[in-house]
Amino acid sequence: MRKEHDPVTYRGWTAPETTSVETLDAAPVAALGALLDSGAPVPGAGEALPPLWHWVALPRWPVSSAIGPDGHPRRGETLPPVDLPRRMFAGGEVTLHGDLRVGARVVRQARVDSIQEKVGRSGALVIVRVGIRLRGLDGDLLLEERQDLVYREATPAPAPSDLPDPAVPATAEPVGAPLLPDRAGWCFRTDPTLLMRFSAATANPHRIHYDWPYATHIEGYPGLVVHGPLSTLVLAECLRLEHPERSVRQLVHRNTAPLFCGENARVKVALPSRDTAEVRLSKGDDRMVAGLSADLTPDTSKGTRP
Repeated sequence: MRKEHDPVTYRGWTAPETTSVETLDAAPVAALGALLDSGAPVPGAGEALPPLWHWVALPRWPVSSAIGPDGHPRRGETLPPVDLPRRMFAGGEVTLHGDLRVGARVVRQARVDSIQEKVGRSGALVIVRVGIRLRGLDGDLLLEERQDLVYREATPAPAPSDLPDPAVPATAEPVGAPLLPDRAGWCFRTDPTLLMRFSAATANPHRIHYDWPYATHIEGYPGLVVHGPLSTLVLAECLRLEHPERSVRQLVHRNTAPLFCGENARVKVALPSRDTAEVRLSKGDDRMVAGLSADLTPDTSKGTRP
């Protein structure tokens, strides 16, 4: 997936490559299991993580003095000093070469692979691609990943009369388990507490996910924004729950539109063939929010879904 190349530069900044030894932490894994509340067993010490659960098992908390205005670490260290204020997790690709086991130590290598400046319908864009590799302490490659981050221009601040009523999110009732199966697929439900818990589990300090005044008054969203990684994890979880007899070798995921806290959303899983899957997350108006394509292999250690 990732090829060797000359260091990436951006307006005088050179992308560093970081290497660290980290532990696949059981505590945030348990936190994600509690958040999803699906009834499926939660991996314990020594057990393999489901696809994409490494996003919670390897939390990376920035020091408080490094935090920028949007809650993320200030740019210019591991990520380029892009001066566009809006940041979006736009998608990526993950290839699984081996099992990531709870409690194991891994070597994490990360670097910016490319930076592309573009002009889209909404104005200037910068697309940053980050490459990540996880290896065992013996050097065996366990996972390769590409993450696509998009930086966009700010939108005009909304007029006070256009802002949503703050009493609506303040009085929202808990949704309970966020994933419910039905005849048409899965219903995905969110509330402010769910988003806060996912932010904590993934060490994600981005204010658009928990700070309602910031999300609406500063960034101009109509409400709290559901995390792109949460939407993607939900796609992978629905595939895993619906087809436990299959294991994921590789997946490509994409986030195409924001989902806002409390919006109705549905997940549909399709298997075009025995070794491929397509999973789609849509809003109530059937507009696609996120999608996932996966290459599968049979897992003889697991049974089929009841």
